[in-house]
Amino acid sequence: MNAVFDFFFGQYAGYETSSIILEIIAVIFGLLSVWYSKQNNILVYPTGMISTSIFVYLLLKWGLLGDMMINVYYFSMSVYGWYVWTRKVDATHVTPIARATVKEHLWSVIIFVSTVLFVFAVYTYFEKWTSWTAYVDTLTTAIFFVGMWLMAKRKIENWIYWIVGDIISVPLYFYKGFTFTSFQYLIFTVLAIYGLIAWKKYLNNTPETA
Repeated sequence: MNAVFDFFFGQYAGYETSSIILEIIAVIFGLLSVWYSKQNNILVYPTGMISTSIFVYLLLKWGLLGDMMINVYYFSMSVYGWYVWTRKVDATHVTPIARATVKEHLWSVIIFVSTVLFVFAVYTYFEKWTSWTAYVDTLTTAIFFVGMWLMAKRKIENWIYWIVGDIISVPLYFYKGFTFTSFQYLIFTVLAIYGLIAWKKYLNNTPETA
């Protein structure tokens, strides 16, 4: 039993108790955020902003630059998404769930490529190309940037990006020594799959509006 515990949580032996508690709180609010997203509930944004705020602090403290940038972006896109989700498209309807247009798919590609180039430049400047994880970080950052943008636009394709990014992040964060965050991404993966199913069901039963 001790060997199993040490395998999963041994890396926390040298961590400050306050950092561990903050990580757990951030994970809880992160899970709430994805759950509310699955439910198409506006609370996805305030809960997500609490989680990302804590993670920005922790990741900066731990020197994980790429992960920190993801969370800074999440926070800023949460502000934008909160606005979009509550913006009325007519007198009685707010922005609905919809499929991405050709133009939005093109923007997704542009955001992905731009993010890769930006992270590459930042990592080069700060000399962060010291581990294979830096290359994976670049990929996941780009994936999540697109996913967050599509979620803010309330496009169903956002779930595809979340699922791919979450699957990659489970072993990545465990390798980095953040077991609670790794477990969070494992649960994120499951919730994202259910989110995709729920949003597809909604679209199948609801006429899309422009």
